[in-house]
This record gives sequence, C-alpha cells and structure tokens, in this order.
Amino acid sequence: MLSIILPTYNEQDNIERAYKAIRDVLIPEEIDFELVYVNDGSKDRSCEKIYELTKIVTDAKIRGVSFSRNFGKEAAILAGLANATGDVCAVMDCDLQHPEGTLVEMYRLWEQGFEVIEGVKRSRGKENLLYRGFAKLFYKLISRAAGVDMARASDFKMLDRKVVDEYIKLPERNIFFRALSSWMGYKSITVEFDVRDRASGASKWSMDSLVKYAVGSISAFSTAPMQLITLSGVFFFFFSLVMGIQSLVKWFSGDALEGFTTVILLILIIGSLIMVSLGIIGYYLARIYEEIKARPRYIVDEIISSDD
Repeated sequence: MLSIILPTYNEQDNIERAYKAIRDVLIPEEIDFELVYVNDGSKDRSCEKIYELTKIVTDAKIRGVSFSRNFGKEAAILAGLANATGDVCAVMDCDLQHPEGTLVEMYRLWEQGFEVIEGVKRSRGKENLLYRGFAKLFYKLISRAAGVDMARASDFKMLDRKVVDEYIKLPERNIFFRALSSWMGYKSITVEFDVRDRASGASKWSMDSLVKYAVGSISAFSTAPMQLITLSGVFFFFFSLVMGIQSLVKWFSGDALEGFTTVILLILIIGSLIMVSLGIIGYYLARIYEEIKARPRYIVDEIISSDD
C-alpha cells in the first residue's frame, strides 16, 4: 500500500480537493493507498475538513494527525511518516503544487526496486526574482554541505518502508527532510516535475519565515558557517601581517603613518568580524542547547482515522 503524507497548514479548501485529485490518478492504476493529513496547528477549519473526509470516503484510508500547535513542516513530515502504515510512503504538498500524476511514475519505479525516488523541479513555477535568487544561494550552500546536488531538490519524494523506518530513528531534534533523505543513501533515482500554481489560497511562507527556515536547515545539516569563521580569521591574520610589514617599512624609512584613520578602520572591521563570529557560535550553542533538552519534535493532540 502507498501512504501519501500531506502536511497541512490552513488548507481547508484543499483537503477534499487533494483527495479527489489523488484518487482520480491512483484508482485507475489499481494502486491501494492511504492519505495521512498532518494538521500543523491550522487556524482555519482544516481539522474539521479532515474529520469529515474520514466519514465519507470509502475507496481509500484517511488518517488525520492533529498537532497541539504549529510545529513546522519538518515536524509535520516526520509525524506523517511515523503514522503511515504503507509499504512505501510519498510526501507531497496539500496545495497540489506537486503534480499528483507523478505519483504513478514514482510508484512504478519503486516496484522496479528503487528505494528513494526524488522529485526534482524541472521548472520552479511563478517566483519573483528575489525569492529565486535567495533559493539559488541557499541550495548552493546546502549542496556543498550535503555533497549532493540539491539545486532542484524538493520535499516531493517517495521512500521505501525501510528508508522511512531509518529516517524516523534519526535522533536529532532539528531535521531537514529534503537533505537527509538524500544523505541516507539507498538505491535512488530522480523524477522531474513542473511546479504548478496552488489549487487554492496563498503561500504560507513569508520572506522572514523562509530566511529562518534556511538558516535553521543549514545549521542543522552543516558546520559551514563555523568554518567560515576560521577562514575569516586566517584571512585577517595575513591581512594584519601585510599591514604590519607596511607600517614597519614606513617607520624605518621615516615616513610613518599619521592619524587614526587606518587604526579606526581596522578596529571597526575586526570588531565587526568578532561580533558576527560570536553570533554564529552563539547560534550553534543554542542548537546544542535545544538538542540537549531533547523536547519532542511535535505533540499530537488527536489522531482520527477512517478505520475507526
């Protein structure tokens, strides 16, 4: 059976629409499936819509996992995978930006023995230039950290049951599904898709939340920012050597530097570098603090299922 995880945040208009779209694709292909909606602290009627769906659907299993508050998409994906019962699991957006027709192609590849089927973006859909540039920079950084090309990566994936079981076992609190599923290895293949417009509603991601998500993902998966501090320190060490030699040469030649301009500039530059470095170190210490506390990554308030 194929389990499809649908992270849901204020998607009341897309709950039933997503079910119908997926049903119309999978049933003709005779693919047995269940839908796992993860209500990530929605403020609208998403939870009620999921409950209503469990009462009226007879041709598929519907399961709803409702959080006590908003814990974020990463937690929603993890909870969905943990509550899925299928032999293979797919993760896709509830707003149908991930084309449901690609699920069939992914499923056939799984039947051929592939254990991780990665959905990669052929086109990114409608995005403004600022967002596109930010995404390009983010994926360039995370690709270097993961050692895997993630320029076109997405959360649209299909994982074999044994891959799902291993993913759930990962102990860290701060997770990044898009990179970790590639990092885990296994027999994998990519499938291209075109990002579609949302079926209904507007994106829940603001620029502020995207920046926080990017910073959190990079720090959770890479120590590159810490390494940048070391590289900056080495650079300024050689810079100070050059400035020191220049100052000595001018002093011995009787043409010593006058005024405080150079000194002030050096103090400002080095002081800024120190403050930024302390900020990066502090951020990683905060991450360590969060890991040590070992709080649950999400709290489930209610689980509903058509089986009940």
